[in-house]
Amino acid sequence: MRVVRSIHQQVLGWVLGALAVSTALLIAATWWVLKQEMEEVFEDNLKQVALAVVNHRGVQGTAPTRLAQELPKVYEEFGSFEFVTAIWSRDGRLQAISDPSVPLPFLSRSGLSQVRAGGERWFLYTVVLEDAIVQAAQRASERETLARETASALVGPSLGILLLVGVLVTFALRRGLRPLSQATSQVAARSAESLHPIALGSQPVELSPLVDAVNDLMGRLGQALSQQRDFVADAAHELRTPVTALRLQLQAVERATGPDQRDAALADLHQGIDRTQHLVERLLQLSRVSPDAPRPVFVTVNLASLVRDTVSRFSAQAEAAGIDLGATSQATPLVRGDAQQLSVLLDNLVENALRQVPRGGRIDVAAMVLQGHPALLVTDNGPGIPAAERARVFDRFFRGAGARGYGSGLGLAIVRAVAQSHGAQVELADAPGGGLQVSVHFPAA
Repeated sequence: MRVVRSIHQQVLGWVLGALAVSTALLIAATWWVLKQEMEEVFEDNLKQVALAVVNHRGVQGTAPTRLAQELPKVYEEFGSFEFVTAIWSRDGRLQAISDPSVPLPFLSRSGLSQVRAGGERWFLYTVVLEDAIVQAAQRASERETLARETASALVGPSLGILLLVGVLVTFALRRGLRPLSQATSQVAARSAESLHPIALGSQPVELSPLVDAVNDLMGRLGQALSQQRDFVADAAHELRTPVTALRLQLQAVERATGPDQRDAALADLHQGIDRTQHLVERLLQLSRVSPDAPRPVFVTVNLASLVRDTVSRFSAQAEAAGIDLGATSQATPLVRGDAQQLSVLLDNLVENALRQVPRGGRIDVAAMVLQGHPALLVTDNGPGIPAAERARVFDRFFRGAGARGYGSGLGLAIVRAVAQSHGAQVELADAPGGGLQVSVHFPAA
């Protein structure tokens, strides 16, 4: 199972890691800078030692055999440094040396050099005089040891500072992230029955976008839950009537005393079953286009082909009802959408028109481009919808006073839901010559 670290742990880890790397770099840089600076200091020390030997030689008149005890006391303050001094003649004969065990090489040029003597690396400073050559040498390991000891002395204080900073950062993070914990507690306190928004007054500026998004989500969730509760309540209420009718019709079949009475009762039962099936199908369609339903994958849909397919499916029903059902198209109206949902939209419009238009009526289904926008138009010469009812016909389970047939009152609600999911607008208007014209205007392609 994957372990997810908290924001506090991640931020603290990154901060302490950065501090640890910075401390290591600081110690390394200190050691390097200190080593470079000490090189210059020790070079000057060697020069001073060499000059001291020259001065000692000039005062005494004769070269001493061992000069270590003659070094100025200031050099002893740097610790147990090992210096070797030597005096040579101009022709390369060793006249005196402070440590005969160190075979310093003879050099005839003045200045600082690095040489190897006795298997070790030495820093050698040479002073060339008119009658002699004076040398002062120091082991390179002594300088490196001093630099390491100095850098090592920085480790303890640096780790102490790192620990102190870590404690302060932890305290600061806990105080700084406290509003996030408080906001988390407020979100955790919400439930399906309590989705009121989180107050923004006490929240930091950085949390405002997150709190706004959570409040918006809770608002949409509350709306969806309210719609779901209303839908379930309305569906239960609407299903109660056809189910009760089915029970009564079944009882009528059972009580029938003759073939004619039984056939009439069975016809009523079949009609009740059809009505119940129709209602259930519409409820399923509505559930698929509800706001909380999964968003469909949109493809390019040709509205002209959609119109032809829909009219072909309903042609037999229209012919049986004595209604002239036709299809027309202009240009090539294309939209981005879900072909199945758009088919459901058009099916409901055509089915509603077939239910309302009397025998001998006419229904025209058209796909066209109006002012740059793809559109679907369903026009009939039926009784139409009164202007006072047009604002309510999109409500679920609403059926106008002049509605005909056994409609569920969900057809136009489904049409509006599908249109909204496609960014389209549904308009109801009087048809030319009487009747109703329903138009669905899609966004421009």
